[in-house]
Amino acid sequence: MSRHYEHPLYLAEQVREIDRRTIAADREKGLDGFDLMQLAARAAYDEIRLRWPGVQRLCVLCGAGNNAGDGYVMAALAAQGGLSVQLVALRDPRELKGDAARAAEMAESAGVDAVPWQENIALEGDVIVDALLGTGVGGEVREPYTAAIETINASDLPVLAIDIPSGLAADTGAVLGCAVVADVTVTFIADKLGLHTGQAANHAGNVVFRPLDIEAQMHQDLPPVAELLKISVIAKALPPRRRGSHKGNFGHVLVIGGAPGFGGAALLASEAAARLGAGKISLATAPEHVGASLIRTPEIMARGVRGVSDVKPLLEDASVIVIGPGLGQGAWGQGMLQAALASDKPLVVDADGLNLLATHWPEEKRDDWVLTPHPGEAARLLDSSAKKIEADRLSAIRALQRKRGGTILLKGAGTLVAGPDRVAVCPYGNPGMASGGMGDVLSGMLGALIAQGLEIEQAAQVGVILHALAADHAAFDAGERGLLAGDLASYGRFLANPGMTD
Repeated sequence: MSRHYEHPLYLAEQVREIDRRTIAADREKGLDGFDLMQLAARAAYDEIRLRWPGVQRLCVLCGAGNNAGDGYVMAALAAQGGLSVQLVALRDPRELKGDAARAAEMAESAGVDAVPWQENIALEGDVIVDALLGTGVGGEVREPYTAAIETINASDLPVLAIDIPSGLAADTGAVLGCAVVADVTVTFIADKLGLHTGQAANHAGNVVFRPLDIEAQMHQDLPPVAELLKISVIAKALPPRRRGSHKGNFGHVLVIGGAPGFGGAALLASEAAARLGAGKISLATAPEHVGASLIRTPEIMARGVRGVSDVKPLLEDASVIVIGPGLGQGAWGQGMLQAALASDKPLVVDADGLNLLATHWPEEKRDDWVLTPHPGEAARLLDSSAKKIEADRLSAIRALQRKRGGTILLKGAGTLVAGPDRVAVCPYGNPGMASGGMGDVLSGMLGALIAQGLEIEQAAQVGVILHALAADHAAFDAGERGLLAGDLASYGRFLANPGMTD
């Protein structure tokens, strides 16, 4: 039986096929593709009136094809609504075909005259509509579209993109040379993966999905490639605790990290594990860091370990092992990771734990771990480059999951979580998270969730949502700039308690 996704994400070719099938079915009802185009344009135009109610002038830039057709219909709707419209055509409307040609005729009938694109043209409007390029762009953007995109971005006017910002790859979120920076993107029929990961955070703005009464998941031979995670996963995974609970019910996290001179990361991870509700937390770290842990969080059982013989008894008592924060790549870190891999306990591997896997355990694969690389670490694990990883994050995380097993969490804007059968995308987080220690906090949170009985993949999904939302709440209270990793633990605790966020 196929799985139902609450918010499915698709590739561009899948959406085009759903579009084609819908039009074919509608013809039997006396409808056609132009009717669907008008529905899309109406949805986008309504979003403009909702978001910018005082708009008097609209500037619409149209290319060719159906994306341009949506723009021409919007121009007609705006003129019929009493707005002043500047319609800039990068392709002569007389050269358009099919539904796009009908849309251009509709704009002309509404009294909107298209003016040809010129590089020195002044864009005149309270809001710009980007109807230049749709989801079918295959390679890098070329002239005159490059110049048009640069002009839009230099205008300092609010921008609404139709379906996808021109120049942003619908499947990957990569920028194809240059891309429109939109304030709002209204996308239709089925939501696209590329609007939620990669560079989408810098270009798509607020993504508004309008299905146009089309149920994409009815096409079971076109399964979604990912799903967009919702806040609701938290309450489903973390119900209220029973009154008679005790600490033994909620697992024992062992954090291994903090090689000599690198104690901070492991302290952050262990404190995050405590705040997320694990019953007990032990920290195995270099002896010189024990005092700092006792002062910072005395609830954590910090143990100084000099070698493998010191850590083995701690491994036996743990429910889950978090290894990597501040681990280092020297003999101490290698010995700690070797001992953790030899245990039969589920693992969360981060930071130098990942680097050591790449260099010393290139063939290690297991089902009971979560690997949490950023693009650079993923590149080392795949013998690739961070640039290639970012160019196609979906392909990269799938390849890494096939190679290493378990659950993979590819960090970055639009963090991806991949298990054996599905990929999920985290839509939360903010630029304030671009600071040291954030990954260490995430690792501790993941360990706490696994300790409390969540399945590995579920823990990764819930953990990434809690982590990103904690950062969003912290930024809301005090701003993004200056946000510290240590700020997240208390917010994570708040979010992890059902009813507190109602």
